[in-house]
Amino acid sequence: MVTVTLGKTGITVNKNGFGALPIQRISKEEAAKLLRKAYDNGINFFDTARAYSDSEEKVGYAFQGIREKLYISTKTGAQDADGFWEDLHTSLKNLQTDYVDILQFHNPAFCPKPGDESGLYDAILKAKEQGKVRHIGITNHRLHVAMEAIESDLYETMQFPFCYLATKKDVEIVEACQKHNMGFIAMKALSGGLITNSAAAYAFEAQYDNVLPIWGVQKESELDEFLSYITHPPIMTEELAAYIEKEKTELSGSFCRGCGYCMPTCPAHIQIADCARMSLMLRRSPSAVWLTPQAQAMMGKIEECIRCGKCMEKCPYGLSTPDLLAENYKDYKEILAGKPL
Repeated sequence: MVTVTLGKTGITVNKNGFGALPIQRISKEEAAKLLRKAYDNGINFFDTARAYSDSEEKVGYAFQGIREKLYISTKTGAQDADGFWEDLHTSLKNLQTDYVDILQFHNPAFCPKPGDESGLYDAILKAKEQGKVRHIGITNHRLHVAMEAIESDLYETMQFPFCYLATKKDVEIVEACQKHNMGFIAMKALSGGLITNSAAAYAFEAQYDNVLPIWGVQKESELDEFLSYITHPPIMTEELAAYIEKEKTELSGSFCRGCGYCMPTCPAHIQIADCARMSLMLRRSPSAVWLTPQAQAMMGKIEECIRCGKCMEKCPYGLSTPDLLAENYKDYKEILAGKPL
């Protein structure tokens, strides 16, 4: 079994982490079944967040009685100390525990530090002193915030997007974490569903011994795929390397990662995280659900875009979102009219 140690935390876990965002879309019993099956078969790191609706509750429900045998990380999107304490209290209640192994600031637009106006770092440090938080982490999509957090040496883990579509600057974040003995948790290892070859995705992540990928799991078939990698981990072969290079060529340029950080600011109520990458989703992960009357109505909202720029202001990748929406809508209408995928 391949393991990874999360830097100075000393936490050593299976190389496969369980991303619990998708379980908010299934029932409590279905979620508990998946979570327990993951644990029973060797996965012992589970990542959730206050922002994932009832995900924390489902994790807490699934692991009653065995809490101390596994590691749970969650996140707070609080903007100040009062919000932090409220989130922490709710998370502990939902998770049915008196401590969180890693509590992460959830994609802040700045790097919280001791003594700043937000009071966030001072609050989390106090929570750690009280034993309610074991380790302090941060997640981000912004290169400059991520690097500032790493170089501050205030954080024990960094959660950042990292997959085989990574840029040189993304790799530099991973390397900087290793230099600072900071755990690296790879989110979006499947690029929000655009990567469909999980073996290639795993083999890429496996090249970095300080990286813990967390896989978003919603179905048992998906879990089984990653569980098989515990006993038979994919390795980077010439064939997989060639496949990845082909993928990088196909997906080069600007594309929406589906992170959702531009929402819910859209005054036209456009579901940007789905609409701005519809063409890629239809071609790479074909599903009839994207062509239903409901999906057509969702895409039709693009016609109401006023190009206000609010989505662009919040996009961590600097994308021209209105242009992406227009391009995807044009292609979508052509597909509905019979254009082959």
